[in-house]
Amino acid sequence: MTSSVKHKRHRRSRRPLDKPNAAPAGLLGGRYKPLNDQDIRRIHRASLEVLARIGIEVMPSECREIFRQAGAQVDDENNRVYIPGSMIEDSLATAQNEVVLYGRDPKYNLKLGGTRVYMGTGGAAVNVLDLHTGYARESTLEDVARIARLVDALGNIHFYLRPCVARDIPIKNLDLNTYYAAIANTTKHVSGNCFTCISLHEVLEMATMIAGSTEKLRREPFISFVTSWTVSPLRFAPETVEVLTEIVRQEMPVFLSSAPQSGATSPAALAGSLVQINAEELSGLTYCQLVKPGTPVILGYVPSVSDLRTGNFTGGAPEFALMHAAVAQLGQFYNLPVYNSSGLTDAKIPDIQAGYEKALTGLSAALAGANYIHHSAGMLESLLTVAYEQFVIDDDINGSIMRMVRGIEVTDETLSVDIIEEVCRGEGHFLGTQQSLDLMNTEYYYPHTGDRQRRADWEADGSLDMWEQARRKAQLILSTHEPEPIPPEIDAEIRKHFEILLPPNVH
Repeated sequence: MTSSVKHKRHRRSRRPLDKPNAAPAGLLGGRYKPLNDQDIRRIHRASLEVLARIGIEVMPSECREIFRQAGAQVDDENNRVYIPGSMIEDSLATAQNEVVLYGRDPKYNLKLGGTRVYMGTGGAAVNVLDLHTGYARESTLEDVARIARLVDALGNIHFYLRPCVARDIPIKNLDLNTYYAAIANTTKHVSGNCFTCISLHEVLEMATMIAGSTEKLRREPFISFVTSWTVSPLRFAPETVEVLTEIVRQEMPVFLSSAPQSGATSPAALAGSLVQINAEELSGLTYCQLVKPGTPVILGYVPSVSDLRTGNFTGGAPEFALMHAAVAQLGQFYNLPVYNSSGLTDAKIPDIQAGYEKALTGLSAALAGANYIHHSAGMLESLLTVAYEQFVIDDDINGSIMRMVRGIEVTDETLSVDIIEEVCRGEGHFLGTQQSLDLMNTEYYYPHTGDRQRRADWEADGSLDMWEQARRKAQLILSTHEPEPIPPEIDAEIRKHFEILLPPNVH
């Protein structure tokens, strides 16, 4: 019997829906470094060797001709493009070192680059744990909208990248309606993907209507695009590259998502996997800069690992955590923003395994200073499933992680010599000092779902575990939180121009 079902007979918790005491978004990480400087330089040199000697597979296409015209060696017979180191260096020189992603509400703007850390959602789960029954079912368009509204209220989830697939609508309507469902239900930055150039232009047209003009959308992009343009190892996916090319020409921010799996589609040696994914990322960056120098590109390192005993993908492994910290260092080496992952778990429900695997992968990526950490909330079952309760729990985990990223501020005041003297001379106790009162809400993170009550109080509140607390909190948010909507006149215009399948006011 699931926890959510098991606790239905308990009375409602008296704990209020308190706003998370979130550590600020965009804090500087970079304290954790699994690679030393020599390691990074060796991975860089090996990546250049891979691109120059092994090359990448590019089928006959405009993409291949762009490489040829820029001076890359092209083997037409074997469909391979060999990229010289000088071309890589040129692309690194023209790429943007910082990329700003906007929210519909400016307080959610994200400045990617350096070691600034943001944590958000992501994925393409095909199932969701039903919030009322606790059992898995297929994900729907309403789930995309309702999860966006949930995320809008959670302070430690900083952006919304579509976490599940709307399996109840036709494929031809998928991209536009997914973006609409997300934008209409959160004012945080929205990311997603488009499968065709046609749907890309539909999404851009809708976003332009909301922004007011193409120029405003390009200047303050409140949407961005993820492209999985490679098929590892070292192959460009022709259809996706066409979409990538058009995104670049439209001057929109794009994430280059490459996701090799160690022991399956990249070497079992973790260093070898890092070399391969780095080569794939540098090839994609170079192509984007050849199409349009200065285009806003975020390196999208998403390495994963296999359980070599079975060959199965595993998301909660310590090796996964290590590699996602390492790729943050590679981005810092190139002085370019990085998109990567955390918060994956192989657990099927929000249980102990989910908690420790998510904390392990999230903490390592954030302390390493990764910029746009997706998958950090909601995911279960190796990316196959999301759960409303898990978004609430992961918001709590992310709050603790961001507090650790913030670190310890050492100043004359925080060294507290006078406070120590005051208490040691018998003048009160530390809990009663003005310093404790002043720092109560700034020095400490307080969990909003994790329980710190005495046992007697916990029992009086119904003896609820964290899963049930999160389930009730999610239900309360969805029944009370109203995000800033798309202005009604613009929404009406969108519905006039496009086949919007989501009814108004989904709850």
